[in-house]
Amino acid sequence: MAAVKMEVFSDFQCPACKNLHDQTLHLVRSQYADKGKVLMIHRDFPLPIHSFARPAALYSVAASRLGKWDVVADALFKNQDSWSKTGSIEALISPLFTPAEAKKLKALTASPEILAELEADIRRGTEVRLKQTPTMVFTHKGKQHSAPGLVTFPIVSKFIDQLLAS
Repeated sequence: MAAVKMEVFSDFQCPACKNLHDQTLHLVRSQYADKGKVLMIHRDFPLPIHSFARPAALYSVAASRLGKWDVVADALFKNQDSWSKTGSIEALISPLFTPAEAKKLKALTASPEILAELEADIRRGTEVRLKQTPTMVFTHKGKQHSAPGLVTFPIVSKFIDQLLAS
């Protein structure tokens, strides 16, 4: 079991979330999560001001059931400028899957289980009194530490190292 739990609350239509994903989270994954030091959990927190964030979140949750969350998240953030204007999420995501997987993914996005999982993430964000996206919530030895906004990898890394050393 990892010594540090890191919950990342994110909105796929949020530019700061894209930057955190691109600049910080891949490094946290490779240097801490993949080595068992940090349990990294993505939490979808689509903001009401972003009209296509909720459908994007549903696709991400559904993709996680198919073992392809990373592929979908990377594509959503990489192409944020295009789909966030048009809402053409399915057109972006479907080619990443076989035709059978794409059909299953589409069905999953409409399932009550996927919606319930998304709603659980949103409730968790409310529980931790989320003020903005992105926000990282670190839990270590029963204490929670919140890091809102775009935090660079050197700062996150230093903080994680301090938690692991304590």
